[in-house]
Amino acid sequence: MRICLVEDNDALRKGIAYRLQDDGHAVDALDDGDAADAFLAQEGGDLVILDINLPGLSGLDVLRQMRLRGDGRPVILLTARAATEDRVQGLDAGADDYLVKPFAMDELAARGRALARRKTVESRQFTAIGPLQLDAEGLSVSHEGAPLDIPRREMLLLAALAQAKGRPVSKGVILDHLYGAGSETDEKVVEVYVSRLRKRLARFGVSIQSRRGIGYVLNAE
Repeated sequence: MRICLVEDNDALRKGIAYRLQDDGHAVDALDDGDAADAFLAQEGGDLVILDINLPGLSGLDVLRQMRLRGDGRPVILLTARAATEDRVQGLDAGADDYLVKPFAMDELAARGRALARRKTVESRQFTAIGPLQLDAEGLSVSHEGAPLDIPRREMLLLAALAQAKGRPVSKGVILDHLYGAGSETDEKVVEVYVSRLRKRLARFGVSIQSRRGIGYVLNAE
């Protein structure tokens, strides 16, 4: 999953991010409400973990703005407030789950998995890429009903290119999809994943074209 984490406590934010990354997720880590609101308005993802008490917009305000935009991705609220009325307020604002600090990292991870499981296959959007069917949400691709064995990072790359619908995607944007915003990973790693994915897709008539100085474009014959 690609997860947006919004938490202003530096140590807690890093601890959660490290745990989620260890579990194989890409994490976009932010530390204030205004930045989170702007980021969520522009970027996709699968799950939002959102602290209520933030600099700038509060977590509840960020959540309300998401729902007003029609953003239905699941949200777990984090707060130090344990009172029932605070939980009700958060859930009424559109939260899917609620965790009171301090909490166990295992519980946060488990709740994230539970929310991911709520999304049924019927609600997923499948994208045709030539003879292939891409499930960007479930990170899977199939040919004539048979799933293809493609590693997770390459699947994230394929999803990013497919979602662009013929527009070039820069290395920086691809890197955000692979590792989360703010990653210090060298952009050269993108070239490695592009090369590997090209080889896997070639036999299906699907290619990844390079646009020098711009990025990459997905094409299907």
